Amino acid sequence: MTFDGKWTYRSYLNNPELVDGNAQTALSLIWGEGVFTFESPEWCSIVGTLDMGGGYVLDLKGHILREGTGPETLVINGYGRDGTPTAGWEYDYHCWPGYTWPDGVDQVPSLVGTVVRAKPHNGEPAGVVASFIAVFQ
Repeated sequence: MTFDGKWTYRSYLNNPELVDGNAQTALSLIWGEGVFTFESPEWCSIVGTLDMGGGYVLDLKGHILREGTGPETLVINGYGRDGTPTAGWEYDYHCWPGYTWPDGVDQVPSLVGTVVRAKPHNGEPAGVVASFIAVFQ
């Protein structure tokens, strides 16, 4: 699978409580949103950005694990840019392709995984984990 291109990214707080149809409660679970842009300059590496708008951008660098018969796995580190609102930020991402259903209709490629705040920033602690989904644009 190629990961090159743009992916709509949304991360969600891992809160097990049901939202019980409350749209505002459901929206409050979104932890982050933006666009992953990936390119693979070599067969096992990946680089790119996560652009969350308003100058909030992380530079991404990682690798693609292709082992055995399982799905490829992306292991990515995201770093904030000096002189921007993300200066000093660091996040780690671990994901793999969503299952491609043999009889799926109009299925869009997806990535599913988790993200962790690797370094504290803006008064928020390191170690916070969220789940995410990215859908190919």
